[in-house]
Amino acid sequence: MSLIQSKGRLLDLSTPQVMGILNATPDSFYQIRQQGELDTLVANAEIMLNDGATILDIGGASTKPGSDIIDTQEELKRVIPLIEAIHNQFPDVWLSIDTYNATVAREAIGAGASIVNDVSSGSLDPDMLKTVAALKVPYIAMHMQGTPKTMQIAPNYTDVVAEVRRYLYDICNQCDEAGITDVILDPGFGFGKTVEHNFSLLKSLATLSIAGRPILAGLSRKSMICKLLKIKPENALNGTTALNMVALQQGANILRVHDVKQAVEVVKLFQLLNEA
Repeated sequence: MSLIQSKGRLLDLSTPQVMGILNATPDSFYQIRQQGELDTLVANAEIMLNDGATILDIGGASTKPGSDIIDTQEELKRVIPLIEAIHNQFPDVWLSIDTYNATVAREAIGAGASIVNDVSSGSLDPDMLKTVAALKVPYIAMHMQGTPKTMQIAPNYTDVVAEVRRYLYDICNQCDEAGITDVILDPGFGFGKTVEHNFSLLKSLATLSIAGRPILAGLSRKSMICKLLKIKPENALNGTTALNMVALQQGANILRVHDVKQAVEVVKLFQLLNEA
């Protein structure tokens, strides 16, 4: 199930791909080269594409710990002009809309996006799964304990790997029932997990693929790196690179990152290692 399709195009995930993060939010937890006016964001998109990104993930609603759900119109105002501008300038790029709002997902796909990336797996909008099914685009379903507002308030699991796997299994069944063909699974590093939970999931990432579905790893500059190494996100590139290699060794198909060039280098090194 390594091939995904959207709008008549195919993307082969049997070779790991890099997804660049492009935040159109005023409060991104890591803000270097991630904010600005429309022209600046489009320029940042071009840099990521030149550095080797296959997918650009565009988000207009913060999902950092403690964040509130924002107004639909505000989210649309942030992301639709950006999607349209990037799609017009780079019509062949795969664009992902990072949203938990079905209305935003629908408008973003109409504006040129090809993938819906939902941190809530439909739990924050009951219309999401049927909307994605009707749009006939790939869906990234992520595990999150709680909501962005509450997720880091004392996360608790009996067995984090088993519970996340069960959640992803159930989500796959829901997607199948809704009629979503292509599902990509994200264990949700940093979304309702302690540092220890995150490392347990990373170590067992290979076990989280349900029926061969692709896995996305979003480790970039996350608190699991910063807390352990006692550094700030702007100093967490080295830790991110190290964990991205682990994720690839554990079967990750997509690396979602702020720093595309370094992630592409990791993928090249990983591929050579496998061929040796």
